[in-house]
Amino acid sequence: MRLIEGLAEYERLGDEVEATAARIRRHGFGRRRYFEALLARRGRTTVGFALYFFTYSTFAGRPTLYLEDLFVLPVERGRGAGRALLRALARIAVRRGCGRMEWTVLDWNAPSIRFYRRLGARLRREWILTRLSGAALRRLARRTPRSL
Repeated sequence: MRLIEGLAEYERLGDEVEATAARIRRHGFGRRRYFEALLARRGRTTVGFALYFFTYSTFAGRPTLYLEDLFVLPVERGRGAGRALLRALARIAVRRGCGRMEWTVLDWNAPSIRFYRRLGARLRREWILTRLSGAALRRLARRTPRSL
C-alpha cells in the first residue's frame, strides 16, 4: 500500500486511491486473480513494483502483457530498479508468447517518457485512453438492452 500511495502522490492522484490491502490481497492472490505483480528490492527493502495483467490483441492474434503500474521510490530512481522490473516483464511476455507489452504514461511525465524511449518504446499518441467509471458505469450497466 505504501508503494501504491507513493505512485498516486507522484501522479497527482492521491485523492483517488480507494485500494485497500484487503482488496489487493483478494484481487491479486484470491481465487480469481485479476493481476500479477513484481517487487524490486534493494537488500531487504522493497523499492518498487510493477503490476500487470494480460489482454488479447485480435490483430496480432496473441496475448499482450499490459503494465498497469510501474513505480520506483524517488530516492531509488536511476539505480536500475525500473529497468530491472521492465526487463523481468519483457521476459515474462516473451515466455508467455505475447506479441507486445503495452502501458500508458502521463503526458507531463518527461523523465519516464525519456526512459521508455531509450528502451525502444514507441509512444502511440493517436490512441486516446477511454474510461467509464463511477455513476456513468453503473448507469450503463442498468440500462435495458434494446433489441437488435
